[in-house]
Amino acid sequence: MNRICELFGIQYPIIQGGMVWCSGWRLASAVSEAGGLGLLGAGSMHPEVLREHIRKCQAATRKPFGVNVPLMYPEIETLMNIIMEEGVKIVFTSAGNPKTWTARLQERGIRVAHVVSSSKFARKCEDAGVDAVVAEGFEAGGHNGREETTTLCLIPAVRQATSLPLLAAGGIGTGAGMLAAFALGAEGVQVGTRFALAQESSAHDAFKRLCLSLQEGDTKLLLKKISPTRLVKGAFASAVEEAEARGASVEELRELLGKGRAKKGIFEGNLEEGELEIGQNASLFHEEMSAKEIIEEMIQEFNQQAARVGQIQWEARG
Repeated sequence: MNRICELFGIQYPIIQGGMVWCSGWRLASAVSEAGGLGLLGAGSMHPEVLREHIRKCQAATRKPFGVNVPLMYPEIETLMNIIMEEGVKIVFTSAGNPKTWTARLQERGIRVAHVVSSSKFARKCEDAGVDAVVAEGFEAGGHNGREETTTLCLIPAVRQATSLPLLAAGGIGTGAGMLAAFALGAEGVQVGTRFALAQESSAHDAFKRLCLSLQEGDTKLLLKKISPTRLVKGAFASAVEEAEARGASVEELRELLGKGRAKKGIFEGNLEEGELEIGQNASLFHEEMSAKEIIEEMIQEFNQQAARVGQIQWEARG
């Protein structure tokens, strides 16, 4: 039995990333209904909005789903209380110390996974007692680790560092990518970008169309003085790049970023002034598909590629 499937009670070890402005109840419930694990993205929700999405998700599916919570969230206490009150059974945490909430959540029967960008933080997750770890590489969209370690290098390093159930994230959105992650030691994958562009995603259609037209090299990791973030190249990204090139201070960059910039780009579809966050692998996808179609295609490709690779054998020289 796959440890990820067993831990979360799901059919396929495919977790949908809890992405800001994309991961509402429609996407999360659709992924869960299709056999994966859907996550609500609490990072872009006020507490009562999260409560509403939890209840709608519970009404839309009886299958397991969870909530992704950035631990830097300003109303974290209120948010966690709502999660516990509403009977959510799975929480993915990120951007903070997993020790802060893991035990309290587990006391309520909640499974906890934590997102890391290095083997050092994976070991801290094990010390904190989390149930699973998500190792997210440099290729990922949105907020990224400062280490800039690629998924290809990160997964085997984390696998060596911890015995916890391991999910790979960052640049994974195909069955072949999933198989590669398994070969490196992962037991499941967390998929962000591809689900951000799914039919059920709450992202604006203009944002989806832009991302589905991207080519290789059309994203870049910027805002490193504040919080490294992968952005689509465009008007806002160019302004950030110019500011960083002339040595802008943290205060100047924060002022340039302002408030609500990601909402403006991803949710409202303002492609000129918005902060357009997406992963490197967006260039692989050019068609908007349903969550069910994405999961079915990934599993079919995983099985096909596993069979193909399984036929390849090399004779070792003694």
